[in-house]
Order: sequence, then C-alpha cells, then structure tokens
Amino acid sequence: STTRPLRAFQLRVPRSPLAARRMLKVATVSSAAERAGARPRTRENRTGRSMEEMLPGTDPSVQGMPSLPALFFLACATTATAAWPAGKRSEWQGYERLDFPLPGDGAHCIVVTPKAPAEGSPWIWRARFWGHQPALDLLLLAKGFHLAYCEVGGLFGAPAAVERWDKFHALAVKQGLSARPVLEGMSRGGLIIVNWASANPEKVAALYGDNPVCNFNSWPGGKNGKFSKGDWQRCLKAYGVAAEAAPQHRQPLSPETLRPLAREKVPVALVLGLADKVVPVAENGELLARNYQALGGPVRIWRKPGKGHHPHGLHPPDELAAWLLKAIKAEF
Repeated sequence: STTRPLRAFQLRVPRSPLAARRMLKVATVSSAAERAGARPRTRENRTGRSMEEMLPGTDPSVQGMPSLPALFFLACATTATAAWPAGKRSEWQGYERLDFPLPGDGAHCIVVTPKAPAEGSPWIWRARFWGHQPALDLLLLAKGFHLAYCEVGGLFGAPAAVERWDKFHALAVKQGLSARPVLEGMSRGGLIIVNWASANPEKVAALYGDNPVCNFNSWPGGKNGKFSKGDWQRCLKAYGVAAEAAPQHRQPLSPETLRPLAREKVPVALVLGLADKVVPVAENGELLARNYQALGGPVRIWRKPGKGHHPHGLHPPDELAAWLLKAIKAEF
C-alpha cells in the first residue's frame, strides 16, 4: 500500500489546558474510529460535523497511527498544562484564575486568563491589594490582557521584593506572556513597581501608580503621612537600615531611581487624591512626577480634588485604559 501525503492544515490553538484536553480527546477518539471504519459520536460531532470539517485539510499520516491532529493536540495539551506551576484553579469575575506558589520561593501568585488573548500576550501586573477596585483590570482583561499578581507587600519594594519579581517575570515570559508588562501599584504597591522598573527598564511597557507610596519615610515612616509603627519596623528590616539613616536612603522618587526609566521613555500614569492624608501627594506622587518630567520622562496625571487615599482607581477607567493602550501600542 502507499502512504498518502500530508496536506497543509490550519488548527485552532486551545486557550486553556481544559480546552486542550478536550480537543485531544476528540482527535484521539476520532483517529481510533477511523481505523475501525466507524465515526465516533462525541460532543463535538453530534451536530453532524466530522473531525475533517472541524479541522479542515487533515489526514491520518500512516494507517494504524494516531492522526496528525491527535499528535498536534497532544503537544498543545502538554504545553498548556505545563504553562504555569500546579495550583488551584477557580473563576474570578467570569475569567479563569490560577493561584500557585512561586517555584523556589513560595510566594502567593495569581494569573487570570482573558477569554481571547490579545496579540503579543500583553499583561497587567498588580503589585498589591489583589481584587481591590478592579475596574481597570477587568477592562483590560476584556481587551485581551492577562492579569497577574505576585505577593511582595511585606517587603516594601526592597531588594528582596525586586528579586522575587525577577523570578515571577522570568516565569511569565517563559510561559509566553510579553516581556514588557504594565505595572500597577496602589498605595504601598508604588514602592515595588518603581524600584523593579528602575532595575529592569527594558522590561516595562508602562507604570500606573494609584495614590502610590514613593517615599517610605512618608508612609509608613510618618514624615507627613500616616505613621504605621509595625509596618515601619518591617520596612526598615526589609531594607536593612536604621531609622536614623532612613531619611538619606534612596527612594522610588529619587532622580537616581527614575533616570533609567527616563532613558527608556517609560510612560507613567498617576491617579492622585489631592486630599490624601495617609500618603500625601506632595511628598509622593506629585514629587515623583516633577522629578520624572525633569529627566524627560513622559507622565500623565489624573488629580481627584477633595479625594483622600480611598477610594482608589479612576471611575470609570476608560480614559486611563485608553491612555495606557495608546502609550504602549508600539509594544504589541
């Protein structure tokens, strides 16, 4: 007998491990039925469509072997299930969510998958307060962004936090996400997004700070902001500095920290409550913006007169999302 040549084919890539496993099952059952001369009755072909109709242009390569679609989807399923470490799968706001410990570290991580990933696999990386005021996150999910989280809240942007984010970023890129995420920092989240971006300016598409802490002497140190004794002690320990030396320590808003970002022209978006007494804007967001603009960095500020530290976010978030998308459009 002669072997028929393979024809070119087009395949739909499964968007999740579950989808990959379902498609693999269909392809494998179909292959076995073809060899037996029967047509399998699977959920997918109860509508009357054959595997050839669902996957046009495919042919078994050799009699007695699995069909090429089955082999392809085996590879897809293997890739999909290996995409992220094992963890707990659930639903969040209608999207597939995965919680898992960061390999080699144990930090709590979350990845939420969009229903239709956008070209280039963009993502927004939340630094703190998972799920709080998620309007922007949900809007970007709907536009095809992944949403990610890696817990570093108790490290206050210190080198240990930067190192942990290095590990998460490497993992995310390995699994196919863009090398340049949007960083989102609410309150103390401002410390890590600026410090990590400063150490990795070529790996950032844009920064979004929402009433961000940009100087730990302000909060939790209480310079003019709210003093938080427990957080202040934990912050000093994380940085390995004494309280007496803290005022001289380099901060996210320091020109030395911002200079690498300015060289890369990383866009920075700030949403600031002008009546914020917890993290006063004068010694945090506004000062960071002035320093960054003086270095030639692009900044857009949304000021909220009469608003304090809460509520976070811009409501509705459409204008902020549009600005971020326009600012990073060259990335994707």
